[in-house]
Amino acid sequence: MDQQNLTSLTGFILMGVTRLPELQVPLFGVFLIIYTITVVSNLGLITLIQLDSRLHTPMYFFIKHLAFIDLGNSTVICPKMLVNFVVDQNTISYCACATQLAFFLMFIISEFFILSAMAYDRYLAICNPLLYNVIMSQRLCHMLVGIPYLYSTFQALMFTIKIFTLTFCGSNVISHFYCDDVPLLVMLCSNAQEIELLIIVFSAFNLISSLLAVLVSYILILISIFRKHSAEGRKKAFSTCGSHLTVVVVFYGSLLFMYMQPKSAHSFDTDKMASVFYTLVIPMLNPLIYSLRNKEIKNAFHRVIKNQCKLCI
Repeated sequence: MDQQNLTSLTGFILMGVTRLPELQVPLFGVFLIIYTITVVSNLGLITLIQLDSRLHTPMYFFIKHLAFIDLGNSTVICPKMLVNFVVDQNTISYCACATQLAFFLMFIISEFFILSAMAYDRYLAICNPLLYNVIMSQRLCHMLVGIPYLYSTFQALMFTIKIFTLTFCGSNVISHFYCDDVPLLVMLCSNAQEIELLIIVFSAFNLISSLLAVLVSYILILISIFRKHSAEGRKKAFSTCGSHLTVVVVFYGSLLFMYMQPKSAHSFDTDKMASVFYTLVIPMLNPLIYSLRNKEIKNAFHRVIKNQCKLCI
């Protein structure tokens, strides 16, 4: 395409996960299964926590919001990607691309700070159990969830508006399977240094501050655990934060893998593989991690099923 202003065009072309025709059908099946499991498991977890009064605790309050974020993050990307596997040209309209970028940024940034809030919750539960119910009040829980939502919405709108008010030129092909900020910046022909600097600064702040909060919480948790004289007490403390720690390692591990690669190994292909993991695979894994090894979730599921059966009789 000749050099021209793409803001006058109807949309963009998404390159997709792969260009190989023989992989389109198998990948469609794989991602359809992943998305189905993601929707069922996250919606099921949200519903279960909402219905069972014994799960109305701060820990499950945060798990419910994490499930909502995972469901939203996957839904913003996966349905459009599935459609693109079965159509000839992977087009996305200008407005749909901006909307997808805004919601993706909002959900992914929220996840950083929800995981930090969950680490703080586990710190209080293990290190200050007597004061836990006093400190972790309903008001504080809502603040620890509400502030990340507001902050991520502000940041998502700021980036989206700044990117889509600049001039696009050259090719209208996005080297990704969804509208992300980095491949869109490559397509800008106007001066994008300001928005690039903002993205670097905010991304670094989001990653470092949230990871630092998680690390400090878990260092204090480990100190408290090793001070316990009872082996049973240490085992119980480890089991209390085991699921969250697994989720944190998987989430931050995939992000650090992408951002800490040497420039020589850095490419859009590796970015796409990492993006598939933290936008589609992790939202599927998180509810399974919290459910499969959690006795309270299993017991709540049995209670809800039992109560529903009684209502049907």
